[in-house]
Amino acid sequence: MSKTILITGTSSGYGKAMASLFLERGWNVIATMRRPDASLFPPSDRLKVLPLDVTDSDSIAAAIAEGVAAFGTIEVVVNNAGIGLASVVEATPDHIVREIFETNSFGVFAACRAIIPQFRHQGHGTVINVTSSAAIAPPALVAIYAASKWAVEGFTESLSYELASFGLRARLVEPGYAPTTSFTANGGDRMQGLIPADYGAFAQACFGKMANYPTAYCTEAEVAEATWRAATEAGNRLRYPAGADTQLLSDLRWTTSEDHYLARMRAMFGPELQPA
Repeated sequence: MSKTILITGTSSGYGKAMASLFLERGWNVIATMRRPDASLFPPSDRLKVLPLDVTDSDSIAAAIAEGVAAFGTIEVVVNNAGIGLASVVEATPDHIVREIFETNSFGVFAACRAIIPQFRHQGHGTVINVTSSAAIAPPALVAIYAASKWAVEGFTESLSYELASFGLRARLVEPGYAPTTSFTANGGDRMQGLIPADYGAFAQACFGKMANYPTAYCTEAEVAEATWRAATEAGNRLRYPAGADTQLLSDLRWTTSEDHYLARMRAMFGPELQPA
């Protein structure tokens, strides 16, 4: 029998690529999004397109229940839904900070709480939480976004120990920067006015460095493949970096000294520090 995966945030970008890949490889797919649009995927008896808002616990529970009713079990849940933000910390109001955390962090926590009892009852299951290369090595102007993703990194690592006692898994997929996704476009309205004029030269220099990335950018296909490995591989691996950029940053963070890491990050992504 086909295994079943539930993926949040499948209307575009990484989530859509994940759903398409798992469908192609014979899985049942519960593709969820806030405003369901079945036309995004070819018709299939192995596909359910359902509404799910990760900031609404009732919506999460309903999607899980409908998915189980349709396919019998859910083997994997991918918490992919997220929103981006580029901003200066001092100019970012509380309501924007809370909006980012409600989706990127608290929504992940809520979905995990909702599915874990189902996994324990059936005796198997994997949670895959999608973070970001910014949760490994954050550049400038993403402090709030990075914080929301770092929260999920720590949450998932700790959760993996809890779930292992029941034979369940929690894993991380860490995408890099993918200009082909709608990450920037979706956050455009939210980011208006969050980079004040006093930071203009600094921001311009930072964005210029991002436009001349030291590696290839990440692609949706690479993230989908990393998610496939996280869903299907045996063993105790926790983190699945996706894309050459994430691999570069992961190597810098985990295999070099702090001094070397910071010097390289400043050279790649930040303007020269001003003298004290």
